[in-house]
Parts: sequence; structure tokens; C-alpha cells
Amino acid sequence: MVRDHPSDIISRFDPVSLEDIAAVRLMTRIDRKYLFSVSRMPELLSSISNGYQILEIEGQREFNYKTVYFDTPSLLFYNQHVTGKLTRYKVRMRTYETNGLTFLEVKEKSNKGRTSKTRIRSDETDPQEDEQSRSFLQELVSADAASLKPVINTGFTRITLVNLADEERITVDYNLSWHNFRGGAVEMPFLAIAEIKRDRSNVMSLFYQKLKSMGVRSTGFSKYCTGMAMLNNIPKKNNIKPKILLLNKISNEYDRNGSA
Repeated sequence: MVRDHPSDIISRFDPVSLEDIAAVRLMTRIDRKYLFSVSRMPELLSSISNGYQILEIEGQREFNYKTVYFDTPSLLFYNQHVTGKLTRYKVRMRTYETNGLTFLEVKEKSNKGRTSKTRIRSDETDPQEDEQSRSFLQELVSADAASLKPVINTGFTRITLVNLADEERITVDYNLSWHNFRGGAVEMPFLAIAEIKRDRSNVMSLFYQKLKSMGVRSTGFSKYCTGMAMLNNIPKKNNIKPKILLLNKISNEYDRNGSA
């Protein structure tokens, strides 16, 4: 059987511009993540192509991202996440390879389950070398700002879907890879990560309903913590073990079905 490739399905969506998508940036939001095999992307995308538009910039619909994550020497942010701390942070430098823009971002997950993201433009690879970046971090993560160092970087490809009427934004990430700064690397060509971002519950979302019908349930997942646990000998790796088992299950499904 000949399968559609995700890129073929992507071409069927109506486009939306970066200017139009600004109305649903949702820098503060409720988000839910869903992990599944890339081989299921054609079925998923083809079934919802009439309900969403896709972000298009200069004729391009798939965008490559590179992200460097920062943490303290004691891995404060990693430990906040894997121990389930209700208010936790991530600090990262994200580069949009399409236009070369880089942003220093602080992402906060509140004890109410809402995610907020604050960012500034940056031309430096190390925020400690830029006064504006240092001040930005000092304000948001206070005393820990001066000790932050890069610990891991990630790469992935992303598409962004938008339902303007419902103020819903969805990202789907794939082609994931992680690299530490000692030559370690891991790639997951089998994995897709969808994230539904809304200001309110997502139960009426067409995308959510399709995932539900496919048996895909939401799950917490951190690219940062997963990569750190897989590439480094660090404490509390067992906290990530359920996610590793899920990734193994998805990898096995991908191997059975073949690539999309």
C-alpha cells in the first residue's frame, strides 16, 4: 500500500500568515501534549485539513528549530520538572532557522496548570554575555540567573495549525534530535509530538477529537528532561522511565508500520 507522506497532506491546508496568527499567539495558555508515531501523521492531518489553516512563510510550511536549554550546576529546572514541582521554569535559547532569528525564552508552568512564555530577541549564544539578557533572566529567575549554563540542545521540524475562530493553535513536532556538549546524541525519527494550545478546555477541538478516536491520549512530556535523562548520568532518571517506555512502544509501532 502506498502511503501519503506528511508533506503531501500539509499542502492541502489553506495557508495563514504570521501576521494573522498573531491573534492566537497564546503566550499564556492551557496546553496538552500528545505523543504518537510519525506513521500516523497522514491519517491525522488528512482528517482535519478542512478545520485548520497552516502557517506559511514565504511558501514554506515546515520549519526547523534549534533550541539550547540552560540550567544551574545543580540542574534546578530539570529537578523541578521530574519531581513534579507545581511551579517550574525552563530557560532556553531558540533559533528559528528559516529566518535566523533567536529568542531567549523563559517558560513558566504555574501551579494552576497554565503555561506562560516570556521572551526577548538575542544575538548572543550565551545570555551571560549580554546585559539585556542578564537583566531579563535576573527579573524572571532571580538569584539563579548568574549560574545558568547551556546543558543540552535539541532540533526538530514543526508545523503550526490554527483555528482562528476558536483561538486554537496546534504545533506538531517531528525529526527530533538531542545533543549534549560531550559528543552524545540521540535521534527519534519515529516520534511526533502534538501540542494543543488554547485559552480554555480543548474538549471541543476537532484535533483533540481525532486524536481521541485514534486512541492517542494526552501525556506530560518534556523534550528537555527526556534528552537530559537519555544522554547524561544524572539523578532521578527513573522518574523519566515511564516516558522512555512510551517512546519504546511508539518506536515499535513505527517499525511495524514503516515510515509514513
